[in-house]
Amino acid sequence: MSKVGSNQKQEIVIVSALDLLSAKNNILRKESDIEDAEITKEEERENHSGYPAILNLRFPFNLKLDQLNAVDAWLLNKRRGSIIYSSGTGKTEIAFECAKRAAEMTGILRFNILILVPRIVLIEQNYSRLVSYGIPAKKIGRYFGEQKDICEITISTYQSTAANLDIVKKADMVILDEVHLATARSYGRIFDTISNDSKRALLGLTATIDESDPKNQTIITTLPPARKYLIKDAVTDGRLAKPVIVPVKVKLTDPEQKAYDEYSKKIRTISARFKRYEAKAMMALVKQGGFPSWQARAWFSNVRKRKALLASAENKLSAAVELIKMEHPNQRIMVFSETLESIRQLKQHLGANGIKAMLIDSSMPSLRRQRILSEWGKRFYPLLSVHTLEIGYDVPEVAIEIILATTSNMNQIVQRAGRVLRKVEGKESALIYVIHVSDSKDDRVLACVKSAITL
Repeated sequence: MSKVGSNQKQEIVIVSALDLLSAKNNILRKESDIEDAEITKEEERENHSGYPAILNLRFPFNLKLDQLNAVDAWLLNKRRGSIIYSSGTGKTEIAFECAKRAAEMTGILRFNILILVPRIVLIEQNYSRLVSYGIPAKKIGRYFGEQKDICEITISTYQSTAANLDIVKKADMVILDEVHLATARSYGRIFDTISNDSKRALLGLTATIDESDPKNQTIITTLPPARKYLIKDAVTDGRLAKPVIVPVKVKLTDPEQKAYDEYSKKIRTISARFKRYEAKAMMALVKQGGFPSWQARAWFSNVRKRKALLASAENKLSAAVELIKMEHPNQRIMVFSETLESIRQLKQHLGANGIKAMLIDSSMPSLRRQRILSEWGKRFYPLLSVHTLEIGYDVPEVAIEIILATTSNMNQIVQRAGRVLRKVEGKESALIYVIHVSDSKDDRVLACVKSAITL
């Protein structure tokens, strides 16, 4: 030790080269930690505001080859067109991936996406999926009824959007889900608006659409098919379960047959008088007024009565009860009919046979629908519907469907079949019972079901 100044001791610290290196490393680690923290904060800022929200999209699975092919086809079509894919083949995920790719191509910091759906229940389903796939909840808006949230990604119904076209004008991309349903005259304003900007990305989604039907002309012109992948293709590739169609033929009772013949005779007489044999031609008569209008209205009235009779035919309902009670007890079953009255009658028939069933219709609040679906397969097994279950309900575990046939609408048939063709582990096939009245208008329905599945 040595004395320095006023007897203050000065210590000499001996430090090895190893200590110096360790100290330097500690400093470097601290600097690195600070840099990492700054990077993390920067990434967080980017994830929430620095670049398009859709770029946060992360699927917990790999997209199938057919889905990737659909995305590529849409991009090659200059980011405009429809993806016509069978129910159960992941159209929603295709749409999200298309949106992500489109946002990447633009390079802008905010990419506004508008998702249009036909029903409110689909707003919640799309919202939940986007959140589960990594999109920040605060970046997703829901626009319908009293809820008017507009965000970078906005989900709305066609009806709500038609009343406020500003959200369309601000969108960099518009996704039109179940686009085959967007044929209402009021929706024409939406198509006029989305067509104005050639830079706007447009994507239509549907399981099927009649390209030759004049009412779909605006859809086909604005959103031409970019790629098709129908039921037959998906079944061949193993993407959907194999459909097994089981025809169940029944007869009308004598009183029903008499009424059916009377309705049919009146329909034929009016058609022959005016040489008009279809609804569109008859509607033109309605607008003429006078005697032709009165006759056309009578024509429509008899068509409705005949349809209601076929839907509620006694032997049809009895056959459905027999299938549920004897062939598939305690199995979840979807049952579709054309009229609410026929479904209510079936529910009564089932109840009389000690079988609890529940009915879902479009007037039912969303929460009640969700509660019924959660109880399906626990408190009851047959689930009855007219059109509500056709779109948006993903229940791959269900493999049995009963159709009380009266419709030959191909879109409806494809949607209904698609409900039970979705695959799940251990499910290779699905039963589709078609209960139809022989020697009646029902006969063409069976052919339509077979055609829809084998197209």
